[in-house]
Amino acid sequence: MLRTILLTSPVFVTLLWSISLAGHSKRYSNPRLFLAWFMLLPLLIFLSYLFYFTTQRDIYPYFDVVLQFASLLVFPAYYIYFRLLTVDEKFTFRVHGRYFAIPTLLYVLYGVGVLLAPAVEFRTWLFNENAYPDSSSIHFLSIMRFIIRLTYIVQVVVTVIGNHLLIQKYGKKAEQFYSDLQDGKYNNAKLLNYSIIVMGIAAFIFTGLGRSYLMTQSSLIYVGWTIFSVMLYIIGYMGIKQKPINPMFDTEIEINQTEPMPLVIKLAGGQKKIMLKVLMEFEVNKIYLDSQLNIMDIVQAVGTNRTYISGLINQQYNQNFCSFVNGFRLEELERVIHENQNLSNEVLAESCGFGSVNSLKRAIQAKTGLSILEWKTLQLSKKIIY
Repeated sequence: MLRTILLTSPVFVTLLWSISLAGHSKRYSNPRLFLAWFMLLPLLIFLSYLFYFTTQRDIYPYFDVVLQFASLLVFPAYYIYFRLLTVDEKFTFRVHGRYFAIPTLLYVLYGVGVLLAPAVEFRTWLFNENAYPDSSSIHFLSIMRFIIRLTYIVQVVVTVIGNHLLIQKYGKKAEQFYSDLQDGKYNNAKLLNYSIIVMGIAAFIFTGLGRSYLMTQSSLIYVGWTIFSVMLYIIGYMGIKQKPINPMFDTEIEINQTEPMPLVIKLAGGQKKIMLKVLMEFEVNKIYLDSQLNIMDIVQAVGTNRTYISGLINQQYNQNFCSFVNGFRLEELERVIHENQNLSNEVLAESCGFGSVNSLKRAIQAKTGLSILEWKTLQLSKKIIY
């Protein structure tokens, strides 16, 4: 009974998230919708395994080819999901189809092999890979199965590395989907990659052991399927947390702004009105002094939506929200330093809204390329009257 429940759990988890992610139209975003479709891949994989490891083994042969194809697609699809969170605006086969080329080729070759193999031999071989060693059809399928497993393992490694590189370069864009202003940490994007790393390691181990071995080891199934269920739940939950926004999918722009922010220009009447409200919150109410500030606080303060605010800031200042906020905090930091040169870094960070010294250091480094000591020395050498 417990074995069946655990084998069923990832099926229900993926079905739940696929429906939930696709069905919440008011919270629509391209990554979120793609994740809903992505969840169908592990759904097919674990539904196939459910038939394989339970008494429904007569059904499994109809799912074997589907299982192989879904297994080959799942990690390339997850990499595409990360690209939608970071550098790509939407999914298109013209742009992303190349990631499915090798899986599709292997799927076709394996499918042809299945069609050409005698049905009795194929069904027997599925549950006993040593059966019919002299059959040319089974020999071909065995080679294809080995290539598919090897490709799967390579995909795990490539996806994890690829996602990590995307986080390093475009982590700020991914974090915009979560209203996260913890500059440089990218915790949400990292959690998504950690989840797939854990799943990849588990899949790597179980692929190496083989299904025949797992058939006799219920304890490994208990551990493995619990891991898969938890990781898939986390991935789906992180998708549900996403805000319905569309970050700027352009090349990363480094802003080294040394002059005060320009006045609101080149904006239409309605846009200018909203932007002036935003600036009032920052310049008059000094909302940036709240270290927990995120873009949704501004949304609530001015009465619009996140996409609109993010777009206006990018259009007017060529900055994302995090850089925009840190610009005001650094201006505040300059004023505080000139008023009192003896304050510790901890006090400076807290009084200017950074929340931590590390966050303050990252903001200075991103803006000027200087260390905090070099930057303070430079500021104190200036003759500035406030």
